[in-house]
Amino acid sequence: MYDDFTDVVIGEEKVSPQAILNVLKDYSATISVFDLMEVNSEMIEDSKYVQANYKDKSHGVYAKYFLGRIREIRNDGNSYDNDVDKEEFVDAIATLRKYHEAESRTSKTKFPLIYAIVSLYTTFVLEEPIHPVGTPFPGSLKVEEKNGIFYCPVKDANLESPNAVCKMCIAEQLDF
Repeated sequence: MYDDFTDVVIGEEKVSPQAILNVLKDYSATISVFDLMEVNSEMIEDSKYVQANYKDKSHGVYAKYFLGRIREIRNDGNSYDNDVDKEEFVDAIATLRKYHEAESRTSKTKFPLIYAIVSLYTTFVLEEPIHPVGTPFPGSLKVEEKNGIFYCPVKDANLESPNAVCKMCIAEQLDF
């Protein structure tokens, strides 16, 4: 998938969200309902030691918006006329490629691919934060929107993480 984005950015100052969406549609079509079930099981397993109250709330959001976005991408017939900053997009691709390579060694599911597809779609096509508004985080904090600006309670804490998509997310740090 990452190599396919080379054709999208070569010789372009800005990147078309329609071109991004076309590539994402192709790759989302390779994900079956069984793949989504496996990823859901993997997410449940990975969160087994998380506080029960937080785990239940967050899993509902992730299942709906993370896994559900694959179907949304496949069926997205909207026309997007905003431009995407090429440098930001190239940086995001590099981050996601590194993450995919690292995770593919341990994950037996299509989680790394889904993670990349949904992150790119949400950020560069929809222009929304990767974690949707209302996503809960420990400490009773959540992603918020105020006057058209999105705020995340954990953005700054994750900016130095090499594989975190927080760097590409449009949300700003929530002051609390």
